[in-house]
Amino acid sequence: MPRILIVGGGIAGLTVATTLTQRIGTKAEVTVLTKEPYYVGGPTRPLVLTNEEKLERIIRGYHNVGLKGIKIIYGTVTGVDPANRIVKYNESPPYGAKGGSLSYDYLVIAPGVVFDGSGINGYDKWGWINTNVYDPGMLMELKNKLWLINQGTVLVYAPKAPYRCAPAPTETALLAHTILKYRGVRDKVQIIHIDANDKTQPPAIADKVKEIYDKAGIELITNQEIVELNDHEVTTKSGEKYKFNVLAMLEPNRAPSFIRESGLGDEWFNVRSPVDLRKVKYDDVLAAGDVAKLPYPKNQEIAFESALFVVNKIMEDLGINDRVNTQYAFIGWAYLGNVEGRLETLSLQFGFDYTQQPPKVIKDPDPKREYTEQKDHWMQTYLGKLFGQA
Repeated sequence: MPRILIVGGGIAGLTVATTLTQRIGTKAEVTVLTKEPYYVGGPTRPLVLTNEEKLERIIRGYHNVGLKGIKIIYGTVTGVDPANRIVKYNESPPYGAKGGSLSYDYLVIAPGVVFDGSGINGYDKWGWINTNVYDPGMLMELKNKLWLINQGTVLVYAPKAPYRCAPAPTETALLAHTILKYRGVRDKVQIIHIDANDKTQPPAIADKVKEIYDKAGIELITNQEIVELNDHEVTTKSGEKYKFNVLAMLEPNRAPSFIRESGLGDEWFNVRSPVDLRKVKYDDVLAAGDVAKLPYPKNQEIAFESALFVVNKIMEDLGINDRVNTQYAFIGWAYLGNVEGRLETLSLQFGFDYTQQPPKVIKDPDPKREYTEQKDHWMQTYLGKLFGQA
């Protein structure tokens, strides 16, 4: 019986695990090695700031995953030996196994990204002061600060793309505006968005974001990387300094260190092509989700689609005459907050069809409340399908 080991228990990893289990059942042994005994959904997480989302609605454990016959191990990968088909891992306290090594016939790498601020001078000393909407703890810190600040500056930062969830920094800035406007202190609090890219991400909706920023009075500074941080100020590569009272900085993204150390890639896992997600040198090592080097945004829908390509390649290699329909095309939604300060976030709908060249862009230029509701339904559908009910 082939042993399929999946590193990562998020959307990509669980899509591979659950789809393979559904398609081939007991013809393979499927194991998921993941760091934490829980998963926190990402796309609707920013709305925790405005109390339109609650963490308990988007947190899932792995009980129902285990009931499907998928083995779950909590641990952190320390190394991969692809020549000998071995993954080494340490326990992930307090629930992890003792650590050791796992053998496999097929290895799927889907651990997501690492947020790495080590290239920012002073980050090692002052990184704790940062907040963002990506990490649950930092999210709650940001929420508390936005509901308490009465004057000063909120500074939002987006690093060079690619990074996970392209619109999240703009969502952060606009939701911050919404909260401060609702509280009646917006005229006393400046919001600055520094972006290392020439446009806010994704570029397809940058024009609409800029229009809303202008209405909301949010200052946008593009083509500037933050290179230094202290307890009250950041410095950009051009030498400009910006003071802050609240910092919501997304650090540059990269793959976990074991990818480079194991010869599987540099900043990202190097795949053969977007539809053949194997490592060039190894037919039995594949990648899915944010960790894969793909010419697409790093988001949940691309993670899902890439995972299905992985499933198809493994089934093909096993001689199983079955395929899952998949393609790189998606519809997404970006939160635009509410310029008037009502805690009723509006969203912009956009999408990309990468089956066409150049890729076809889909965009509704009118923000709508119903798009916010559609995004919530989409998130809950994913969680229900992969993790079962809360």
